[in-house]
Amino acid sequence: MVSLAAAFSTIDSHTAGHPTRVILSGVPALKGNSVRARRDDFRARFDHLRSALLHEPRGHAAMVGAVQVPSEVADFGVFFISSYVYLDMCGHGTIGFAKTLAFTGAITSESGDTFTLETPAGVVTVGLSWADDGTLSSVRLRNVPSYVGIDSVKVDVEDVGPVDAPIVYGGMWYALVDADALGLELAPANASSLMRAGWAIKSALSKALIGSEVIGDAAMPSVLFYSASAPDDATHFLVLASNKFDRSPCGTGSAARMCWLLETGQLAPEKAYTARNILGIPFTLRLAGTQPVGERSASIVEIEGSAFITSTQTILFESDDPLSRGFLCN
Repeated sequence: MVSLAAAFSTIDSHTAGHPTRVILSGVPALKGNSVRARRDDFRARFDHLRSALLHEPRGHAAMVGAVQVPSEVADFGVFFISSYVYLDMCGHGTIGFAKTLAFTGAITSESGDTFTLETPAGVVTVGLSWADDGTLSSVRLRNVPSYVGIDSVKVDVEDVGPVDAPIVYGGMWYALVDADALGLELAPANASSLMRAGWAIKSALSKALIGSEVIGDAAMPSVLFYSASAPDDATHFLVLASNKFDRSPCGTGSAARMCWLLETGQLAPEKAYTARNILGIPFTLRLAGTQPVGERSASIVEIEGSAFITSTQTILFESDDPLSRGFLCN
């Protein structure tokens, strides 16, 4: 017999290799009349659940969680949590969330080929491609507006060299860094060295951007390394922290990269953009439209990818577990 303090029902999936853990039950009722407000209430009162559910020994540094909550303005509501920060929007996580809805029967081929989803960044439209046997084969996320925040930020980074990166919004802020210009090869064998270089760049950029009116109180930009084989085809490696990288090409980061290519005239509006992770698995992106965001022109980018269910489980916490709040080792 064990003495249980809490239990959470979850479903895990991966989108191009990066995990999404959808938490189905166990989270207390949250206050607020919007997904953003409920997310903020979770952060204020239940942040210990984030580390408990995502960190070791029940998760790992790269784990991303999706907490489903009610929405008054969309078909579904969800906010995203990660091992070190709250995400206003998450492309791979949205694809994983859609796959989980299909797996549980919450959406089916009979219920249609789109649904709306309220996130802390706004309401997005999610398109669904169903196979002949009724399974969900791919997901097309129409992302929140992407726009260029700062054309160029220059920093000198120890052991890396001079870096000149645009800062672009795709649901989160990203610094777009040309890996080839720094002599960095985006390959699985180089993941550790790429994380070290990316973290050094992110730290330098964060210092340079202190007080930036563009970034405001949002999370500082993560570093999206890219290696382009053509204007419409590139490999991505996103560094999130010193011990964490995005295994997928990064949906919102890919939207930011496509926005930059469009803004600078390197990609024609009618062309699709293929973003691959270091395992060669692609996201396909297309321009769905444009709209103004303040005085800026923003691109509405559609991101297509597939997710795959990896496990269903009940995560348990015994009452005397000394590691019930989780831990991470850098």
